[in-house]
Amino acid sequence: MDRYVCIHGHFYQPPRENPWLEWVELQDSAYPYHDWNERVTAECYAPNTAARILDPEGYIVAIVNNYARISFDFGPTLLYWMEARRPDVYRAIVESDRLGRERFSGHGPALAQVYNHMIMPLAHPRDRRTQVLWGIRDFEYRFGRAPEGMWLPETAVDVPTLEALAEFGIRFTILAPHQARRVRRIGERLWHDVSGGRIDPTVPYLCRLPSGRTIALFFYDGPIARDIAFGDLLRSGEGLARRLLGAFPPPDDRPRLVHIATDGETYGHHHRFGDMALAYALHSIEKNASARLTVYGEFLERFPPTHEVEIVENTSWSCAHGVERWRSDCGCHTGAHPGWTQAWRAPLREAMDWLRDTLAPLYEQAMRSYVRDPWQARDDYIDVVLDRSVANVEAFLAHHAAREFRRDEKVRVLKLLELQRHAMLMFASDAWFFDEISGLEAVQGLMYAARAIQLAEEALGVALESGFLERLERAPSNVPAFRHGAHVYETLVRPARLDLLRVGAHYAIVSLFEEVPEASSTLYCYKAERKVYDRRTAGRATLAVGQVRLTSQVTWEEGLISFAVLHWGDPNLNGGVRVSMDEMAFEAMRRDVQTAFDRGDLPGVLRQMGQHFGSNNYTLWHLFRDDQRRVVGRILQTTLEEVEQTFRQIYDGRYALMQFLHSLRMPLPRVLAVTVAFVLNREIRSVLEAPHRSLEDLEALVEEVQRWEVDLDRTTLSYLASRRLERTMEQMAARPEDLSVIEEAQRALDLFRRLSLDLDLWRAQNIYFDLARRIRPVVRERADRGDPQARRWLEGFDRLGEALRVRVTT
Repeated sequence: MDRYVCIHGHFYQPPRENPWLEWVELQDSAYPYHDWNERVTAECYAPNTAARILDPEGYIVAIVNNYARISFDFGPTLLYWMEARRPDVYRAIVESDRLGRERFSGHGPALAQVYNHMIMPLAHPRDRRTQVLWGIRDFEYRFGRAPEGMWLPETAVDVPTLEALAEFGIRFTILAPHQARRVRRIGERLWHDVSGGRIDPTVPYLCRLPSGRTIALFFYDGPIARDIAFGDLLRSGEGLARRLLGAFPPPDDRPRLVHIATDGETYGHHHRFGDMALAYALHSIEKNASARLTVYGEFLERFPPTHEVEIVENTSWSCAHGVERWRSDCGCHTGAHPGWTQAWRAPLREAMDWLRDTLAPLYEQAMRSYVRDPWQARDDYIDVVLDRSVANVEAFLAHHAAREFRRDEKVRVLKLLELQRHAMLMFASDAWFFDEISGLEAVQGLMYAARAIQLAEEALGVALESGFLERLERAPSNVPAFRHGAHVYETLVRPARLDLLRVGAHYAIVSLFEEVPEASSTLYCYKAERKVYDRRTAGRATLAVGQVRLTSQVTWEEGLISFAVLHWGDPNLNGGVRVSMDEMAFEAMRRDVQTAFDRGDLPGVLRQMGQHFGSNNYTLWHLFRDDQRRVVGRILQTTLEEVEQTFRQIYDGRYALMQFLHSLRMPLPRVLAVTVAFVLNREIRSVLEAPHRSLEDLEALVEEVQRWEVDLDRTTLSYLASRRLERTMEQMAARPEDLSVIEEAQRALDLFRRLSLDLDLWRAQNIYFDLARRIRPVVRERADRGDPQARRWLEGFDRLGEALRVRVTT
């Protein structure tokens, strides 16, 4: 067969970690999920590991791993998050590459990706090299093999970028059709102009580089990719298959490859059920045998290029003006805010470039006192990023050290290397892609810059923030309240900056509301070793005094933090912290503060804290976001319970009146309607969240909702109902022949649908499908032999399958 199809998905999320905590903090805009990584994983990355194929009646008849049958790349920083937060999805993605190698003649479907999505033509040559090398090392660590291809962020390309790929053994990359300039058959002299997207995308091309190296280039089918990403081609998997198969040119003597590339998030996040359309299209192509699925490495090995190509430099797939979207107000924007300007882009780029170029010589000079080659040490630092165990870090330092290090020197070396890591992270493309400098992505880039500035202060003794802000003042914001980039930085970035004192304050404040481990614990990227801790309560007031040794697991910086923190009800809280308070000073502080507390003199406690800790005062405002939300929630709990009780009293006390109004078919007055909605939403949420609450409780509430036609918080309740159903299905997986669990799941589904909830059934259907394949045939045999219990199980199990829209014929 000389007809081949390859679908490539570029899966990526910008780095979202708080640079000081190495943790993705709560993002309210992603609700009901914790953050956007979690949300997009639920909507796209996970579903593509187990995508559904439906029969004509809409029942699931097969579940397949899309990744094993397409070409894909994943952002290294995204996989770093996923490995820790969604290991099940991470393992399935890695496994898909192994499965793909079995399918595609030993060629894996996974491609490497430039490490943190830097626009390569705009990168410093040193960064360009490190970004490629880090992307390769990360890929090898995760997939256990060398990558054949590498994805370029936004397909942004120039010749030096291709040289960097070829230098490190990358065989091919993928570009948009308009990025080809001219082509010719290998061995011929005459070039043919193919600019403007006129290149034949069905064959690979050889690109000869000035160094003498070569790299293969694939140019995807632009019109099909555009209709998948921005049109309605994913409405039908069959339609997608027809469109792909219809793109082959008339038969000739050349093997042809129809291939497309889009953001991977297209399949499920941007287009709901896009994962299913993709699965059906792949299934349809294989079933009809009119073309063979392949990946780029396999096709390239079987059919080497017969033509060579020259590229249009400084171009990309997402900017009509080349790469201007990431350095100027070129006119490219999302379209969400007509009238807004992107005049901030150039000053932001200039500020970032200035910071990078200022830091580089300072880093090199400082590091030469410790290592043989500062830039080789940075290149190899990815091995530490991937494994921060003490043994691995010690081995890295020993390998690069020009001499033996003291403990404080190790800290300084690690800070310098972290400085360089953040000086690259701040160039992730998303900081410039969107419409506004105060947006989430631009602020994230500024966060990384702020961390680099802080590390420069600590490790180099230089103050660069004022120079950085001076340049950001030239970046106008579209939001009047922010004025310019410097104000964005001062408002949204600087308050996030932290040091050991603030980490210690966080530890102390949280300890008032949650139990603190007696020995050591992990606090984000810090190790906390409790040395002294004493908490006492009097009425609504609580006082904690103690010492904790904090150690950064990233830079190895450590300090003994002494603290005293007082909470006297509601949001009233004050804490003091100090580093390296000696034993005598600590005991004096402890005595003075506790003595004042024991005699009920709370103002005296605050005075003593002021005398012993000076201006190092902290409040609830200084807590890290996730814990702040949780602690404030606990403080609000009493207030919310009082409010809820008031609403409940109104609901119960006026129920007869509301029934009377209902019998007259009169609408409830607004105040009563709000009361009913509040009470029923809270009660339903309580049933869904509490494992001990029964479905009988929920059934009564469903009847009330239907009686009063309540406006439900369906976003929250749908999320919680989906999680409750998953817990029931997990019990079913653990006790598959327990008919009562099957009936519980069936009943839950019936009640949830009576509430018109939009359920996420992905996990529940996966569990059912697995049991249908493994357990149902065994029970079916017993039922066929006349076992009445097996027959009852089979009837209940098949009813549940109908409710879940899963049909397995075994």
